[in-house]
Amino acid sequence: MSTPASPARAVVELDGGDLPAYCPNPKMPLWSSHPRVYLDVSHVGQAQCPYCSTIYRLKPGAAAGDAH
Repeated sequence: MSTPASPARAVVELDGGDLPAYCPNPKMPLWSSHPRVYLDVSHVGQAQCPYCSTIYRLKPGAAAGDAH
């Protein structure tokens, strides 16, 4: 899982091994925490957190269960 440094509308790219996707993710600082929500990225390849607007996106070619 990689998280860019930009705090405004951050995009987190996920490998299949990172699923199920949830926010806040482990790399987010404690001060920015909100209730954990699970995000379904399997249908359209991405989802947006309703609390912080972070976008979670599957890396190209990634599928559920991949451990790349």
